[in-house]
Amino acid sequence: MITTVEARDAVLAAMPALGPESVAIGAAVGRTLQQSILAERDQPPFDRVMMDGIAIAYTDFSAGNRAYPIQATQAAGDAPLTLEPGQCIEIMTGASLPLGADCIVPVERVAMRDAVAEINPGYAVEERQFIHARGSDHAQGVELLSPGNRIAPMDVAVISSCGLTSVAVSRLPIVRVVSTGNELVPAGEPIEPHQIRMSNGPAVIAMLEQHGYTDCEHDHVLDDQALLEKRIGAHLDDADVLILSGGVSMGKADYVPQVLQSLGVEVRFHKISQRPGKPMWFGVGPRGQAVFALPGNPVSTLVCCRQYVIPALGKASDGREKPPQFATLTQDVTFEPRLTCFLPVRLLSNTGGQVLAIPVHTNTSGDFASLSATDGYVELALGETSFPAGTAARLHRW
Repeated sequence: MITTVEARDAVLAAMPALGPESVAIGAAVGRTLQQSILAERDQPPFDRVMMDGIAIAYTDFSAGNRAYPIQATQAAGDAPLTLEPGQCIEIMTGASLPLGADCIVPVERVAMRDAVAEINPGYAVEERQFIHARGSDHAQGVELLSPGNRIAPMDVAVISSCGLTSVAVSRLPIVRVVSTGNELVPAGEPIEPHQIRMSNGPAVIAMLEQHGYTDCEHDHVLDDQALLEKRIGAHLDDADVLILSGGVSMGKADYVPQVLQSLGVEVRFHKISQRPGKPMWFGVGPRGQAVFALPGNPVSTLVCCRQYVIPALGKASDGREKPPQFATLTQDVTFEPRLTCFLPVRLLSNTGGQVLAIPVHTNTSGDFASLSATDGYVELALGETSFPAGTAARLHRW
C-alpha cells in the first residue's frame, strides 16, 4: 500500500494537460482561461461624468459665477458638446465630459429656473470633481486577465469590455463512468430482494457536473470478463478519463484489474493506506488516459472520487491546485486502524467566523444515506488514533 500523499502525487503527475478550445463568452464561466485578455481601449475611454447635474468650467466658478444659462443637454452615448464660456451643459451620468468643462455639480446642489442653473449657496465646488478620468482604471493594451484564471462572472464583464465574443479556454475532459456488478439495478426497473439499486454511477456523474465537468456519460456492465473487456475498451478509446466503480477488490468476480491490464492500461498503484477506499486502483492507458478504478462501496466511491478524481481533473484543466482548507473538530475522534481516516463532517461557523466540523459517523462504507447531511470530510493523519476536540484538520468539501 502507498500513502494518501503518494497516491495523490502519482495521480496528479500522470494527468495530461488538455489543449485549448474557443467558446462563446456566455459559455466561459467556470472554464480555465488559455489566453491573455488585453484592454481594447483606455478605461474609461473618455473623461466620464459620474453624476447627473451640470458641467461647468471651474474658472467660471472661481471667478464668482453661481448662475449659468443652460446651453444644452448631453446624455450618455451622445458625442461630447463644446461648452461656451459662462454657461453650463445639463449632463447625465455616464456621459462624456463636454469640451471646455472640467467640473460636475450634482443636480441635488442646483436649482433650475427659466433655463438657468443656479448652484446652491455655500456649496463648495472643486476642480474635476465627479469626473472619472480617461485611462484611470487601466490603459489600452494592459493585460487584464492572464492564462490559468478560472473565469468568474465578473471576468465575463472584463472580456466583453475588450470587444471579444469568444475566448480560448482549456478543453473540458471527456469522462466516462462505468459501474460494474450483477447486483445493480437502475431506478425505475423491477428489482428482486437480493439486488440493490444503482447509486454510485449517478452520484459520481452528479459530483463531476457540480465541479464543472459536463462531458460525462455513465454505463453499467455486468461482471462478465469478456463483456467488461469489450465495453471498457470502447470507453477507453473515447475518453480522456475513465472512472470505474466496483470489481477492484480481491473477489473471484473482481475482474477489473486484469481487464485493464489486458487493455494496455499500466497500473500505477493498487491500494492506499486509507479508510474508506483502501482498494482503489489507478493506472494510465495507452494514449495517456487516466483510469480510476474505485471501490464499489458507495461511501468509498464518493470519497475517492472527491479526493483523487476531482483534483486530477482540475490539474488537467488549469494545472493548478486549490489552496488547502481547514476546519476545527467539535468533538473527540478516536480511529483505531493506523490508516488515514476520511471522516464525513457537517460544517458550521462560530461567532468568530471559525469553521467547525461536526463528525458524522457512517454505519459502514455502504451507508451512503448518512452522507446527505454532510458538507464534506476531514482528513485525519496516518499513524495517529486520537484527535481531540479543537484539532484543526484538512477539509475537503464535496
